[in-house]
Amino acid sequence: MSDRLFIFDTTLRDGEQVPGCQLNTVEKIQVAKQLELLGVDVIEAGFPVSSPGDFNSVIEISKAVTWPAICALTRAVQRDIDVAAEALQFAKRKRIHTGIGTSDSHIKYKFNSNREEIIERAVAAVKYARKYVDDVEFYAEDAGRTDNEYLARVVEAVIKAGATVVNIPDTTGYCLPSEYGAKIKYLMEHVDGIHNAILSTHCHNDLGMATANTMAGVQNGARQVEVTVNGIGERAGNTSLEEVAMIIKCHNDIDIETNINTQKIYPTSRMVSSLMNMPVQPNKAIVGRNAFAHSSGIHQDGVLKNVQTYEIINPRDVGIDDNSIVLTARSGRAALKNRLSALGVNPTQDKLNEIYDEFLKLADKKKDINDDDILVLAGADRSQHHRIKLEYLQVTSGVGVRSVASLGLSISGEKFEAAASGNGPVDAAIKALKKIINRHMTLKEFTIQAISKGSDDMGKVHMQVEYDNHVYYGFGANTDIIAASVEAYIDCINKFKM
Repeated sequence: MSDRLFIFDTTLRDGEQVPGCQLNTVEKIQVAKQLELLGVDVIEAGFPVSSPGDFNSVIEISKAVTWPAICALTRAVQRDIDVAAEALQFAKRKRIHTGIGTSDSHIKYKFNSNREEIIERAVAAVKYARKYVDDVEFYAEDAGRTDNEYLARVVEAVIKAGATVVNIPDTTGYCLPSEYGAKIKYLMEHVDGIHNAILSTHCHNDLGMATANTMAGVQNGARQVEVTVNGIGERAGNTSLEEVAMIIKCHNDIDIETNINTQKIYPTSRMVSSLMNMPVQPNKAIVGRNAFAHSSGIHQDGVLKNVQTYEIINPRDVGIDDNSIVLTARSGRAALKNRLSALGVNPTQDKLNEIYDEFLKLADKKKDINDDDILVLAGADRSQHHRIKLEYLQVTSGVGVRSVASLGLSISGEKFEAAASGNGPVDAAIKALKKIINRHMTLKEFTIQAISKGSDDMGKVHMQVEYDNHVYYGFGANTDIIAASVEAYIDCINKFKM
């Protein structure tokens, strides 16, 4: 039978410490409910004594979430623990997470103390927390730089005092995976009563080794991992939940299982990124925009023949519809033919060769080749197949006046008209469009690009619009950038699954 690995999510505590990423209570509840759907075992909801907002968030999250344990962070201070216990009063399953620094650096410079006194404070904090809850986690801050022999003494003492989980943080992200794994192994072998508690990892990514260190800890006996969605957190961030979950899922030789519903990973990632206004880097493992994108011709040909040649993860396993064949100057005929077929164009081999030659010339000139470029090369007009078409657009704008737009649409041959005012001509035009297309749509990305130099040349607009939890990409090109914007929005709408 597989061992159980508990997922302790600290997105709402450690993750939220990133400058500019603070959430209000309503937003925190949204994330907490999504984490419950994702299947995390423990949600660290905040540091209640730090602010009234954190205190209130822990209370409200405790009310909103049913299955995961709700955890509140404290220092090894009685008042912190009192406040945490009060904040957790409505939690169905509650945990107090208390602790103190154990490295010589922390002991000397942070606490102006000594090793024996630190152990006494650690034990006292755990015993005090146990008066309120049965589930107490102790953290040995900066354990990564703590002498293993002394760390083992601390761990043994807090377990005897009643700690059910002991957190071994690599607070500064300093450890090498071999060092961190050896530290966990040392504790497993040298702490009397170690099997009365669970060892937990909490790794930071300052040197880019958070996930590697976490997995080294798991392979040496840790059975809880402390992680965040998208790897967010202070400085360079924390261990990524999605990376650990998919490593466990992909490696059958690691005889460990989690409760994570991996198909909820991508939507959870998008939610956290959106609410915290923190974009996910395109090459981020598992959830980045390019995580399942292939641009090399050799890779594309292999993926089209058998997806397992270059993919160890099925995109659908993490909640992504499919992989992406990205067309660049390195792409081959197989990728171009596949994209044309998806767009409804099936040229002969001779015609494909002609299109491919023109494609390579274009690909050498621009970074991104989109569907519209491909259809132009193939001599197709994509707009003729659109159900919704722009009939006319008229905009009034200027300095000191509010912009007003009126437009007409043809929807499956039926004519519709609307007008609206807005904060600028593009805003006015899109608001008029939304009056006709009465759907809850959210503009996620809006990019304007000049095709060539000169005020009378064509401009391109690329858009991402979210509808019904799906993101759709649209494109528009026009000498009038407002018209191009409306066309791009309409292009997105024409792709909606209505």
